[in-house]
Amino acid sequence: MTAGEPQFDVRLGDVPLVDYRPRNSLRRALHDVARPRFPAVDAHNHLGSAFGAPWPSRDAAELAATMDAAGVERLVDLDGGWGDGLRREIDHWQAPLPGRVAVFAGLDYDGWADDADFGATEAGRLRDAVAAGARGLKVWKRLGLTARDTTDRLVPVDDRRLDPLWSTAAELDVPVLIHVADPVAFFEPLDASNERLEELAANPDWHFWPTRPRGRLDLDGFPPFDEIVDGLEAVVATHPTTTFIGAHVGCAPEDLGRVDRMLAAYPNWYLDIAARIAELGRQPYTARRLFLRWPDRILFGTDAAPDPAAWAVHYRFLETEDESFDYDPDGSMSQGRWQIHGLGLPDDVLVQVYRENALRLIRF
Repeated sequence: MTAGEPQFDVRLGDVPLVDYRPRNSLRRALHDVARPRFPAVDAHNHLGSAFGAPWPSRDAAELAATMDAAGVERLVDLDGGWGDGLRREIDHWQAPLPGRVAVFAGLDYDGWADDADFGATEAGRLRDAVAAGARGLKVWKRLGLTARDTTDRLVPVDDRRLDPLWSTAAELDVPVLIHVADPVAFFEPLDASNERLEELAANPDWHFWPTRPRGRLDLDGFPPFDEIVDGLEAVVATHPTTTFIGAHVGCAPEDLGRVDRMLAAYPNWYLDIAARIAELGRQPYTARRLFLRWPDRILFGTDAAPDPAAWAVHYRFLETEDESFDYDPDGSMSQGRWQIHGLGLPDDVLVQVYRENALRLIRF
């Protein structure tokens, strides 16, 4: 080796991508924010399913203590389902913590394959759920992606057979928290240019490829991303008296221009930030403008099981101007290989996002 030639302990080809964890060399201000500036309402959480592990086996007293330690005043559990499962979930969490936990009902997507009138059936089931104590309805991404009708055709998000369901939610004055589609990269080829390559390799069932031509419900393959979100917008527009909360930054965090336009067009449209600070934090100028323009339409949420570390990184993102920090508490970069920047939101915005918007929409 000659003088001045780089000396490597390892060669690039010797480091698998999965093991590459570069240390940030920036010398910058960093803050730990263990508690929010205002009491928080986590409007998107899971207690009763695999998403909420290990909480299904824990009890309400432990949940209350965990929430208290992290400054979480109230929490929405989206794992209610329907029927006896819903009643068990309410008995487990909502009944022993009145005013602190709100359980949302769900839909029986598998049942649509045997029920030509599934929209009316789901509307009736929602009535029963609200009578049993459910505080809202959670719609999951199976709508528009995998749920099929009696003819084995995909049910699109804006299928008119679901109109009775949306109308019933308006009549009962309960919000619909709706998650359709997924990150844009999930609808693209899994190649060296896909920014979610590692995430999709670890979770191949999240890869909605190949996509089929737009509007061809009779063909195999998944709908394109934009077709799904267009269907969602059509539902929101067609049912102006129904309160819709778009999960994960309105289901389009990579397109905040569209999110902004929908907020401007539809007063019944709200959004939560659950599981998407990784997307918001890599476009901090645009994201901050969105919060400042629509402080009364954005809800705090995490989509993580109750966890002080997960809550803390969300507080840090919203409250500080920290630069280039990990969006996962463990630094795993689970959604993509980038870091995020804090928004440093003012108090009048924070108090609305943390609690006031949720308390206006959800009856705890």
